[in-house]
Amino acid sequence: MRFWTTLGAAAVVAGSVATTASAKDIVIGFMCDRTGPTSVTGTVLCPGYHDYVALVNSRGGIMGNKVVVNEIDHEYKVPPAVEAYQKFKSQKAVLVSPYGTPMVFALVQKMAEDKIPGTSAGFGTALAGNGERYPYMFPIAASYYSQSAAAVKFAKDQLGGDLKGKKIAYIYYDNPAGREGIPILEKLAPKEGFTFRTFAVPPPGVEMGPQILDITRRFRADFVISHLFGRAPSVSLKEFKRAGYPLNKIVGFVWAGSEGDIQAAGGWEAAEGYNTMHFAGVGSDYPVIDEIAAMYKAKGKDKPDAMQYTAYYNRGVFQAAVHLAAIENAIKAKGSADITGTDVRDGFYGIKDYTLGGLLPPLEITRKDHEGGGWVRIFEATKDGYKAKTEWYRAYRAEVRELLEAEIAHSKK
Repeated sequence: MRFWTTLGAAAVVAGSVATTASAKDIVIGFMCDRTGPTSVTGTVLCPGYHDYVALVNSRGGIMGNKVVVNEIDHEYKVPPAVEAYQKFKSQKAVLVSPYGTPMVFALVQKMAEDKIPGTSAGFGTALAGNGERYPYMFPIAASYYSQSAAAVKFAKDQLGGDLKGKKIAYIYYDNPAGREGIPILEKLAPKEGFTFRTFAVPPPGVEMGPQILDITRRFRADFVISHLFGRAPSVSLKEFKRAGYPLNKIVGFVWAGSEGDIQAAGGWEAAEGYNTMHFAGVGSDYPVIDEIAAMYKAKGKDKPDAMQYTAYYNRGVFQAAVHLAAIENAIKAKGSADITGTDVRDGFYGIKDYTLGGLLPPLEITRKDHEGGGWVRIFEATKDGYKAKTEWYRAYRAEVRELLEAEIAHSKK
């Protein structure tokens, strides 16, 4: 486990130059996996987070207050994450950002008890979308329930608008994160009339030949929903290609489709047709990304390599921007930078129609909806890179809400 501190990362927070009466450092505890099984994500996403904070600090911080990000590489292991949380707490962090579903499960109750807010963008427990049940955890992006729902809607659209009699395969990384997507599929299958079957891939997700053969030769799936991450997505693409399965009949969850995954699978031509889900925009054509690049140029530095892997880098920028927006709201409401975790929690509720110049869907966080609406967008792999296949959309919101409320009621018994 390694700790380090950075004053970097870019987030153009309101562009305000107003300062508080007495400036101070605002501490954020940030977890990452740079050396563990999901390092292919962490080594790109986490630099995006730091770059956004650096941008804000280069412009005077948040209302004159510098943002200090203390990061720990927990190697996707729960014990180091729990140890890091205690350290962040001792450092008076006003916000802690867990990384990974197992870490969220381990920390969500403790963070509520300590009244320290955190986020779980695109992972963690879907139940955290209900702010009344989990008042200090904010998914801030589509949960696995919402991703499953969106995947079913996408499959329906791709299969002619009717799923009756169709077979949908759900291939997933066999851990708590992978299993999170199953309940909503169980709920939607009878509603839409499709049959679905699950296919578990054991960690570390690099052996799945038998599962692919089951999907393509025995089950004969009409469509595949893929919830894989780490090195598993690229392996799956190679295996599906080997089995002769059309990649345009697959949609991957948000951690199943970075540019790095495509490269590892053999490049854009090899992955042509593959569809992936995203909760932040892909590509570099966004004002905030231009501003980060300009920040490096002004320092006489080249852009970091991480910026070319936009799927995950942009998500790091997204998380930092939302964090700093909540902190700015807290400072404004308090009238000073002497803010608490509860102040920052309430600051999230001031986020409405927040798009960060088009990088995000119209994010709105409320006390009942910590997820921000459950928006996703599908991008398709083409010979020339990712191309947007849909606009921002969400699906089966009533069914997702019903399932959340039922499971929360059950958890209280």
